[in-house]
Amino acid sequence: MRVSQILNPTLREVPAEAEVVSQKLMLRAGLIRKAAAGVYTYLPLGLRILKKIEQIVREEMDAKGGQEVLLPIIQPAELWRETGRWDVYGPEMFRVKDRHDREFCLGPTHEEIVTDLVRGEVRSYKQLPLLLYQIQNKYRDERRPRFGLMRGREFVMKDLYSFDKDEAGLAESYQKMYNAYTRIFSRCGLTFRPVEADAGAIGGSGGTHEFMVLADSGEAAVVYCPDCDYAANVEKAECQPQPIKSETVREDYSLVETPHMKTIEQVSDFLGLGQHELVKSMLYQGDEQIFLVLVRGDREINEIKLNNMLGPFVNLQLADPEVVRQTLGCEPGFVGPINAPKDLKIVADLEVSLMKKAACGANQAEQHYINVLPERDFRLDQVFDLRMIVAGEKCLKCGGALKEARGIEVGQVFKLGTKYSKALSANFVDENGQEKPCVMGCYGVGVSRTMAAAIEQNNDNDGIIWPIPIAPYQVIVVPVSMKDSQVVETAEKLYEELLQAGVEVMMDDRDERPGVKFKDADLVGYPLRVTIGSKTLAQGQVEFRLRKTGEMELVKVEELTSKVQGIIAEALK
Repeated sequence: MRVSQILNPTLREVPAEAEVVSQKLMLRAGLIRKAAAGVYTYLPLGLRILKKIEQIVREEMDAKGGQEVLLPIIQPAELWRETGRWDVYGPEMFRVKDRHDREFCLGPTHEEIVTDLVRGEVRSYKQLPLLLYQIQNKYRDERRPRFGLMRGREFVMKDLYSFDKDEAGLAESYQKMYNAYTRIFSRCGLTFRPVEADAGAIGGSGGTHEFMVLADSGEAAVVYCPDCDYAANVEKAECQPQPIKSETVREDYSLVETPHMKTIEQVSDFLGLGQHELVKSMLYQGDEQIFLVLVRGDREINEIKLNNMLGPFVNLQLADPEVVRQTLGCEPGFVGPINAPKDLKIVADLEVSLMKKAACGANQAEQHYINVLPERDFRLDQVFDLRMIVAGEKCLKCGGALKEARGIEVGQVFKLGTKYSKALSANFVDENGQEKPCVMGCYGVGVSRTMAAAIEQNNDNDGIIWPIPIAPYQVIVVPVSMKDSQVVETAEKLYEELLQAGVEVMMDDRDERPGVKFKDADLVGYPLRVTIGSKTLAQGQVEFRLRKTGEMELVKVEELTSKVQGIIAEALK
């Protein structure tokens, strides 16, 4: 392909709409264009990258026995009502009606439709296991689409669904997909970690892992142990209680004035106590239920854990100030567990029950209690791990000190169990003639998101640095002057040689200044650049440059193709 012939409108200025690096660079490099909020058109180079990622995914799914299907984007509401998710999924679901007033949705995910397919076609255990996958667009009406392809309303995803006859079969399918995902992201040339995670809206009672591309700009925090293979999303990571050594308080608790002191920091400074000596009390509302939630003052509440233990709820959130006033008779900032209403359930983190001396809100304006001893001075109706983990805590597997990193979720594997097969009666007859529900798993890769994550991880001030396996073209040939016949002739010769050798090569045949060509090559992110100039050519050489390192060397014209082939072969191993 030649630059003069391809639709690749590069931009020098950063578009005002762009928020993150990947969005900025994809727009500037002419890979995508915005059609509407969260909806993008893929231009030729962008589509080539997308197709390369798809092909890697497809090859790995096929290698594990996956069978590709194409499920409908428009799904009937009846199927979602059978599983109970029509009303639960929330406003992110695009809902439409046809001319006969029948309700449908644009598929945000495909558990219902694929399970419906299997219940109509599978009868016997002899047809299992079954691994069905597709690569297609998904639709979610994000409240605030942002970050380009990272959080859009329309995105490309691979989703595979496994159907097994028992839990042992599911464990085998799960491991197959875990291994396949490891190969997918390795083949894409990305640095990633599989981490333990929460199942979220997909549901299911089994385990789940997220595959995180590590990048400083990642929206998710993960903790990992450098001494073993443990890694988890901070929202999922189990916390070991870290009790503070202190003497048990003997005297009764007492009331103190704390004028205008509402935050943990303010109360801690005013009372001369460490934040770990305060009980942070917050009123939460889960649908129609209200809870008083307690953690140590130096900790943060993990709402995912809270929802999993007390719900699940359609909507779990901090109660608004009016609810706080009606329930406890005070303003937020002075909430506490002492003398709380008897019908108000109090749930606490494990560390709260281990506190020996504490201060807490008094449910009265500008007042707190000191010398408080949990369980002596207030009840704890339920105690469990409900806090966020922090770097430096001990790994539960080996005892090493955990580290924290930022990550971008690009894939997730779920053990669904029989959640959907029971609801939709996707049953089979086993060896003994007994009818049983299929045991399911669900496995997704964000294809378009992987493209964005690759840029977030691989970029510099000049533009994108594509890993060779997913680059739009592996090599760009840059003749310095289109007016120098010898330069052009050599460039054409090398271009044809590389094509014949099976190399994906782009020729910048524009009559532009060398600086313009070099800037565009770096912006788009071609991994290898071959520059043909009259001075080096007089010595029978061309300039060869690696985009990733900036390393340059002079290579003999006759050795260029074999050198390029060797580098590409190594990258694709």
